Amino acid sequence: MKKSNILQINNHYIQEELQKSQRYRQEKKQKNRFMGSILILVVFLFVLPTYNLVTSYQTLQKREEQLSELENRYEELEAQQKMESSLVKKLEDEEYVAKYIRAKIQYSKDGEFIYNIPGLLPR
Repeated sequence: MKKSNILQINNHYIQEELQKSQRYRQEKKQKNRFMGSILILVVFLFVLPTYNLVTSYQTLQKREEQLSELENRYEELEAQQKMESSLVKKLEDEEYVAKYIRAKIQYSKDGEFIYNIPGLLPR
């Protein structure tokens, strides 16, 4: 192998330039670390609200499902209430009450026959 013909001059100017380049690299390294830490902080600041937003959205979806279930239940209860209020109105009539009692507890007058028909009477 041949020896290199390049020699480096080791004088005061060269030493200063080496020190400048080392300081420049060190400053650049510190700036890069600082920018990296700022980047990590920014990412964290965006991730945390995003996580909160996602959990809030999931909670909203669950509440909307509950609302639809409750609305369905309300409609069922409203229909049941209408049926029961109509029964109450019918029970105000004495003839209907007499027929209802005779059918419900199978009470009959003398000479009458009782025929049970399922589903004829309300609950």
